[in-house]
Amino acid sequence: MQKRSPSLSLSSYGAGWSANRRIAIVAAIVAVLLAVATVVAWLSGGNNGQQAPDTAAPAPAPSTSSSEAAPKPAAGSGSVPHPPRIAEPVAYAKAAAQMLWSYDTRTTSRDQQLAGMRAWMTSETKYADWASVVGQVPDPVLWSRMADQDQHATGTALEGHYPGAFKQALTEDPSAITKAYIYVVTVNGKQQIAWKKGGVGAEARAVTLAVQCRPSHDCSLAAIAPSVTQ
Repeated sequence: MQKRSPSLSLSSYGAGWSANRRIAIVAAIVAVLLAVATVVAWLSGGNNGQQAPDTAAPAPAPSTSSSEAAPKPAAGSGSVPHPPRIAEPVAYAKAAAQMLWSYDTRTTSRDQQLAGMRAWMTSETKYADWASVVGQVPDPVLWSRMADQDQHATGTALEGHYPGAFKQALTEDPSAITKAYIYVVTVNGKQQIAWKKGGVGAEARAVTLAVQCRPSHDCSLAAIAPSVTQ
């Protein structure tokens, strides 16, 4: 039996949104969801409900440096794609999910991975929960181990949608979103992983994202929810 390689699952590391960013994001989303109890239960959840198939490699422990600062632009972005110029929330969320589920330790350092991911974030610091994104990336030691195995992965977003509660709230009060223009989008897809000596794996993926799409502006990523809401 072939030895499995440790895998990077860029949708299952988040331990939760940071307190300061959570307050700002909750303030924007609560006005849309119209139900404080639902929002608190959603944002405080710690498990995204995913279950990896037997063929997939096991996920490593979360990074211990989820609050670290973004790397300097000079670090480059390696294999991380540049954010697309998309003004539609669901389309941008699908692109962001594919970015989060894709990596290549053969050509990209951990700092480059973080720098590339940072470029997708909103520039409005009040709503940008960088810690929720950093929390998706393994610590430097684990990243090095993955690089030793030439581990890389490709994500595919199969579909994206607004969760039911979010859609209902928008229908009931369309103007409620006009303060922050943050949309909640859930994306479902898959991740294919490969490493040395023909090692392969595949996992179903799902993630709920907060995406900011102000009128006449391209969308950007605000945060990654700690649990998936369908």
